Parts: sequence; structure tokens; C-alpha cells
Amino acid sequence: MSLTYLLIAVAILCAASFYFGRKRSIALSDGRHSNLHSLPVHYGMYTALWCGLPALGLLLIWMIFEGTIIQTMIVADLPADVTSNPGMLSLALNSISQIADGGGEHLTVSPEIISAGKRLANLNTIANAALVVVMISGALAGLVISYRRISSEMRARNNVERLFRYIMIVCSAIAVLSTVGIVFSLLFEAIHFFGKVSPLEFLFGLEWSPQTAIRADQVASDGAFGAIPLFVGTLLITLIAMVVAVPIGLFSAIYMGEYASSKFRAFAKPALEILAGVPTVVYGFFAALTVAPFLRDNGALIGLDVSSESALAAGLVMGVMIIPFVSSLSDDVMSQVPKALRDGSYGLGATKSETIRQVIFPAALPGIVGAVLLAVSRAIGETMIVVMAAGLAANMTLNPLETVTTVTVQIVTLLVGDQEFDSAKTLSAFALGLLLFLITLGLNVFALKVVQKYREKYD
Repeated sequence: MSLTYLLIAVAILCAASFYFGRKRSIALSDGRHSNLHSLPVHYGMYTALWCGLPALGLLLIWMIFEGTIIQTMIVADLPADVTSNPGMLSLALNSISQIADGGGEHLTVSPEIISAGKRLANLNTIANAALVVVMISGALAGLVISYRRISSEMRARNNVERLFRYIMIVCSAIAVLSTVGIVFSLLFEAIHFFGKVSPLEFLFGLEWSPQTAIRADQVASDGAFGAIPLFVGTLLITLIAMVVAVPIGLFSAIYMGEYASSKFRAFAKPALEILAGVPTVVYGFFAALTVAPFLRDNGALIGLDVSSESALAAGLVMGVMIIPFVSSLSDDVMSQVPKALRDGSYGLGATKSETIRQVIFPAALPGIVGAVLLAVSRAIGETMIVVMAAGLAANMTLNPLETVTTVTVQIVTLLVGDQEFDSAKTLSAFALGLLLFLITLGLNVFALKVVQKYREKYD
């Protein structure tokens, strides 16, 4: 039984628990709900929660410890010469996993490895069957216990609200701890990287060539890890995208919110928001097959040498992709400006354009800054368009007609394929991620300062 079907079975049990708990509460009150402390729906929710939560808790514990326990059992039966060598053990475990999955026919391995692969397949089968039994048993146990505890005096509503409060606390803790874990994982690996490469070289170096050189005429025997070209390329493409997205997005939001008729707005706003749902790979194809050749051919007509993969092509298409973020959010923010401010401006004799410039736009500026910041973050984190339209070359240039690359593209490139995790080349991806995180954090702090300044002025 797959995990999906198992979760569906638990959900069905929860629905049945809700029904039984509700029915039992009604039966206890003889159909008169005034005899109950809580509504019947609270009793049903109580039984459903006590059915689902134990099952999900057992699933979480099972997923945490299952792999470690099974791997320990498999390693215990391997020869000593394999377990004593970490490299050989890693290769052996990989081969065992392939054999267990039924895809190890092409492998040339020892009989011990083949036997371990078959045993792993058997253990996985047993573990899956045991998981079904454990989860269903936990759900049924919760159902029986909660069902027996139902009485007319039971404060089901208080218990349900308490359980939901605990659930929300756990979810909040998971969100916070996930953020902290991401930051610390980046930090620890970045510190490991800076133990191999000088921070000054990384922060101020002008050459990016992370691969290990194999010839004397290459950059250095250990590669070059100057991140300046990557951030210059990132900022160049982001700047081009924002030059396209911010004016068009803001003007379209102003027009649809202040000038357009209700019929045009009802058609234009959903049509514009469709752009946000287009996959980025489609934008990448459009940039690589249409925009880049158009810029190259027309640039040649006026004597410009435009690369087949350029920052301009990627930035223009990225800007089109970001327009809905700026337009839709800005429109929503400006529509929330109190009508009293508009009427007061008109009452003082201001025109519509003066009201927009001097009243509506400043009052909505905190939300507009948030929309622009979201668009900047979207542009900085974009990968597919840059890969397909701007290339992978880390050129130190501000010329939008040349090939550049971005930080996110290089992170993907560094972590794809068979890489030695402990090498400076792989660890540099974490240093890039940490630096990009700090830059984004700085943008957020700046935006918060702007929002607080104007919110105090117009609240």
C-alpha cells in the first residue's frame, strides 16, 4: 500500500470518526442540543482529531527512524573491508539500493552486495506493511478512546480549540525552525568554504572559474572564486527587468483602478494576471527562440554586436513575466485607499491626475514598495530564463548586449551532477546562497523602513 493510499485511508477513518462522534453526541442528548455543553460538530471534530493526529504522529516517527534502522541492519551484514572504508561503503549502499529497486542488472558486484540488495527489498516490503498496520491501529485506537470519552458534560469545544491551538503552535514552530535551519545550513557550509577560499577573494575577486584546472594556462590550480561577476550579472538582469516591469505595472494599475471602466477592468485584470501563471520555461523558450534572435538581427542592422545570449533578452522577458506582480498588487493596494482622501482632494479642487500623484500614490506607497520588492525577489531568484537566454558565462561586464550569468544559475550548475561535496567548487554554492540571502534581507529591511515612514504619515 503506497503512502498516498494510506493517507487516503486515514482521511476516510477521520471522516467516519467525525460522523460517529457527532451521532453519539446527538444520541446522548436525545436530539435536544441544549443538553450538550458543545455543538455536535465539536464532538465530531474531537473524535476526528484524535483519529488523525496519532496516525500522523506515528507516520512522522516512522519516517524519521525507518531509514536509519534498515540501513544499520544492512550494514551489519556487509564484509568488514567494505564497512571500514567510507568510500567503499557509500558505493556499496548505492548498489544495494539499485538492486533493491530492481534496477541493478547492469551492476558487477559481489554476491554479498546482491544478497544485501535482496534483503533490503524484503525489509522495505515488511516495513511498508508494518507502517500500514501501525497507522491504521493508531487511528482506530484514537477513534475508540475519543468515542468512549464523549458525554453530555464533556467540554468538546474547549478540547477542540485547545488541540487546534497546539497544532498552530507546532506549525508556527516548524516554519520558524525551518528558516533557522536553512540559515544555519548555509552558514556552516559557507564557513567550511571560507576555510578553503579566502573571503576577500570571494567577495572582491573579479574571476569566476570554480572548476579545478588541469592545464598550466588555466586561471589557477584550485580555480577562481571571485563572486563579483555573478552579482554584477544578477543586478544587471534584475535592473533591466525592473525597468520594464515597474513602469508598465504601475501605469497599468493606475489606469485600471482610476480611469478604466468596470467592463474593461473585469476583462483586463484577469488577462494580465494570466502572465503570472505561465511556466518560466515557456518564457525561457520565448526569450531564446524569439527575443534573442530579434535583438541580434536588428542590432546587426544598426551596427551593434548583440550576442545570441544576452542580458538584454533575459531582462526584457523577465520584466514581462514580473508585470502581473507589480500591477495586480499595486492595483489592490491603491483600491484600499480611503474614499475620504479622494473626496477631500477633489473638494479642494485637485484634478484626477493631481489626486493620484499627491494623495493616492503616497498613501499606497507602503503596499507598492512591497509589490516592487516582491518583483525584485522574483527577478533575483529566476533561473530558467537566464539559463536559456543569457547563458552560463560569468563575464564581468555592464554591457546588456553581452552574455552574463546570475547567482542562482551558478548555484544550480554547481550542485548538479556527480560532485564531491567536500570540494571548494560544491561548497561555493552555499557561500553564494548565504550572500544572496543577506542581500535579500537588506532589501527587506530597506523596504520596511520605507513602509514604516509613510504608514505613520498616512495612518
